[in-house]
Amino acid sequence: MHTSAAGKLRELLRSRMVVAPGAFNAMTARLVEQAGFEAVYMTGSGTSAAYGYPDFGLLTMTEMVENAAAIARSVTIPLIADADTGYGNELNVTRTVREYEQRGVAALHLEDQVAPKRCGHLGGKEVVSRQEFIAKVAAAAAARRDPDFLIIARTDARAVVSFDEAVARANAALAAGADMAFVEAPQTMEEVVAIPKLVHGPCLFNVAPGTSSPVFDLREAAKMGYALCIVPGILSKATIEACDDALQLLKTTHLPPTPRMSVADTFRRFGADEWNALRRRFAGASADSSEPDRSKG
Repeated sequence: MHTSAAGKLRELLRSRMVVAPGAFNAMTARLVEQAGFEAVYMTGSGTSAAYGYPDFGLLTMTEMVENAAAIARSVTIPLIADADTGYGNELNVTRTVREYEQRGVAALHLEDQVAPKRCGHLGGKEVVSRQEFIAKVAAAAAARRDPDFLIIARTDARAVVSFDEAVARANAALAAGADMAFVEAPQTMEEVVAIPKLVHGPCLFNVAPGTSSPVFDLREAAKMGYALCIVPGILSKATIEACDDALQLLKTTHLPPTPRMSVADTFRRFGADEWNALRRRFAGASADSSEPDRSKG
């Protein structure tokens, strides 16, 4: 019986396709778990936005790792995390894998973009050579201490070079020790269907509405043979839109929106009952210890 988050994720992947909505902090990760999803994805673009930056590779490895740590300790479901380019060469990749793994992350993905990277659905991307990418994947696979920790190899070569090159890189990464391939930004439904057939191992599909990649019922992705679907922007975009609406209402009506939850219910979503139980337990112990000891004398 696996106890690590990585082991739990592998067990899930052996039985069915996993859908992991994107969270950008611990709060949104808890919402993903409470909604009944079996895994959560730490979005790099959402994490960048939470720090006040666009997804232009401006965050450091430390900033990304610490956000992943906060998410991992806040949920009981496995966390899959964006690790950008690995933040340097093979030595940096080695440290990146170790830092993520030590924080309780179940899986990470590394990409083949030139640093500083860009969002996978923006223009102007560049990729490193296939050899450099594969060397970093091999270093990542060798760096993990827990053999269940998943290394996902992401290639952005589809938009920069060709679909055939992206597939070739995905297969080379799997041969070098990656556990799953992530061909970013397929541009047609035909490409989406072809990827699991042409790639010789488990595949990840990135669900990105509003981009050139097709969006469809994810039950179809399972039928196509995908092992994992991530939905990175679902909560960050919903948060921005909801905040815009609430602020506009306050500005125009001079009244805040009527909440659907009480203050107590809000705190309960984030563990208030468990923390209150701890307080009662130890406050009771303190009260008991303050009674005079009459067992002697």
